[in-house]
This record gives sequence, structure tokens and C-alpha cells, in this order.
Amino acid sequence: MRKALYLVFAVLLLCSHDLYIRMDAYFLEANQEAVLNLYNGTFEKSENLITRDRMLDASLVGGGKRQAIAEEQWSDQDSTISQVRFQVGEEGTYVAGVSTKARNIELAAQDFNDYLKHDGVLDMLAKRQQEGTLESDAVESYEKHVKAIYQVGEVKTDDWNTVLGYPIEFVPLENPYDQYSGGSLKVQLLLDGKPLPNQLVYADYVGGEHDHDHGDADHGHSHDKAEEHAHDHGDGGHSHSHDKAEEHSHDHGDGGHSHSHDKAEEHSHDQGDGDHSHSHDKTEEHSHDHGDGDHSHSHDKAEEHSHDHKEELHSHAEKEAEETHTHTSGQELLTNAQGEVEIKLPADGVYYLRTIYMREVEGSNELTHRSKWATLSFEVTHQHGEGTHTHEHEEGGIPTWVFALGSLLVVGILFLVFRKK
Repeated sequence: MRKALYLVFAVLLLCSHDLYIRMDAYFLEANQEAVLNLYNGTFEKSENLITRDRMLDASLVGGGKRQAIAEEQWSDQDSTISQVRFQVGEEGTYVAGVSTKARNIELAAQDFNDYLKHDGVLDMLAKRQQEGTLESDAVESYEKHVKAIYQVGEVKTDDWNTVLGYPIEFVPLENPYDQYSGGSLKVQLLLDGKPLPNQLVYADYVGGEHDHDHGDADHGHSHDKAEEHAHDHGDGGHSHSHDKAEEHSHDHGDGGHSHSHDKAEEHSHDQGDGDHSHSHDKTEEHSHDHGDGDHSHSHDKAEEHSHDHKEELHSHAEKEAEETHTHTSGQELLTNAQGEVEIKLPADGVYYLRTIYMREVEGSNELTHRSKWATLSFEVTHQHGEGTHTHEHEEGGIPTWVFALGSLLVVGILFLVFRKK
């Protein structure tokens, strides 16, 4: 039983939460109420809140002015989402940003390697392999800096290229709301205000409220492919989520663990101050709670069972260990010498970019690594205008070809009649 438990702990991947600004709507009307949400987990599911004391900056930029979001403007929803309700101004393109303080997390060697792999920090993983330090534990300091760009009305303004001065941030080189599905968008990544070259960037999208079908074009959410992954450094923890064929959810508070399976497999890991959560969405739903050595296991399939973690737990852990999960779905891009990448926009939807810049810390007795996280979100729709769409409604009416042929026939008959007379 003890070996089985060790296996379970081994497969609980210590991956961190991404932090995103997700708007309830990215297309708004002047003076309309808007809702800004902080998703700490994946872009589609937030796992925990961001406490106010963690925020170094929260700002809205529009009309050439930057306005701070006051602490009292924030509220919490469902214990997972921090949000702000506010009234937008005049028409234009706006920017929202949030920057968080650095936090430390201590990880065992294998857990750290898994996190690097699943969150796409492949340069650091390669460095550890080359230097033979894969067996070394890590103490990482991480901080998150996130932005969103939204459009109010039809007027486009230049606020979209505002540099907020965060330690790391994405800055578009073109107004996202001048771009349309089927095109592309150039974005620059800045580190301490300077272009960051040779940095891995991941881009993906989900269907937005302006979703349309464009024939052969790709649509929807590229996370709904074979699986969906999400990792999270939440309040000092990590979270990993997959939407594959099963959904697992683990919560480890004070050293405890909770594991739930819902079939089809979605994994989500959430760590608050050392907590870890891992969630799978399978066909059965398992929930494990390991607090202070207690364990409970329940399946929500056709019936609900309760198990002692013995042989079944052991075999389940071995099966999970065989699975490989990544958090790098979507477009994988590398910044050029100017820190630029070009994001493809294959379909209507809300696009989100993410990157983790990590370096080793030299000469420190406390830290081994330092990371800076950045994300950006915006919405893209197709172009509206003459020639953009053709709509033929023939139900209950005369088909165009019949009308044209009939018209020619009538004109011909009239010509012959009047010519004869």
C-alpha cells in the first residue's frame, strides 16, 4: 500500500497555473459595463484566486491615459476568479494589465523536470540535461505579468501598443482589431523593456462570442484536440489541466492530496502555498482526499464506490504514470532577434499567448531559478463589409437562374412581337 501511495504522489505533476486576463466581452459599446476576470489556471478554467496583496499593478489604459484599478474594485467569484466590473469610456482600443509579486516554490528534482516539460520551458530542461543536473532539486522564484486588449465601438486608437513597463510583457506591433481571422498578427516580447530573442512562445484560441463558420477554415478551440492542458503556479503552487478523455483534479492542502477523475481526461493542478491539485476528466470520476495521511477514493461512474488505496490504487497510479501530458498545445513559436513572433489567426475566437522566461540564479543560498511569466489575450473576428459575405436565400422564392432565363425569354418574345407590328 505504501508503494502504491508513493506512485500516486509521483504522478501528481507539480505544474504551475498560468495567469490570464479574460474579458466577459472583448467587443464593447461606449460607456458599457465591462467585466475583467483573472483566470489563474487555464484560459478556460480558473483554479484559485489572486489575493490583492500579490498585485503590484492593475491598470486600464485608454484615450492615452493610464488608470489604476483600486483594491476595493476587486471582488471574488466562486472562490476561483478575481474580477473587476467597470464602465468603459469612449470608443477606442483599450489595454488592461495586472502584474504580481514574485513568490518562491521548492520542488524536488523530478517534479521540477516534469514542470519544465509540461509548461514548455524546454530550454531550461535541455540545459539541465546537458549539464547533468536533472537530479538536482530546485527553489524557483516566479512572477506573472498579464495583459488583455479589447475594443470599444468602431474607432481604433493607438493605446494597443502601450508598454506597461512590466518585467516581461507582450506588445503587439499591429492593432489586433485591425486584423481578421485568416490573417496574422505580429507581436513583440519585451524583457525589462528590451526585445527578448530566442524565447519560446505558445499561442492558442477558443471560440469567441463572434464565432462564425468559414467553410474550410479552422475554428474553435485548439485545446479540444486530443487533450487540453493547463498548469499553474497559484499562490505558490502548480496546477495542471488536461481535456483529453479524462478529467482529473487534485488538491493538496497542508501536504494533503485530492484526486478526482471524470472521464475523457482533463487534468488541473493547483497549488496554493504548497498545495498541488491535479484533475482528470475521464468517464468515471474519482475523488481522492489525502490530508494528514487520510485517504478516500470515490468513483462517480454508474455507481459510487469507496476504496482503500491498495492494489487498485497501485494499478491506477501505474496507468497514469504511462501517460504523457504537455501544456504546449497550439502554435509553438520562437522569437527572432528583435523579439518578434507572428501569430496565425486561423479562425474567429479569443486568442491567448503565453511564455515563461527562466534563468538559473548564481551565488544564492536560497534560490536556484527565477522565472517571469507573461500572457496576452484579445479577440479576432472576420471582416464585415461589401463582398465579405454572400447570402442566397432561395427558399420560397424564384431561383436566380430561373428569373434570368425567364427575363431573357420575355424580352425575346416582346422583341419579335413589336418587330412584326
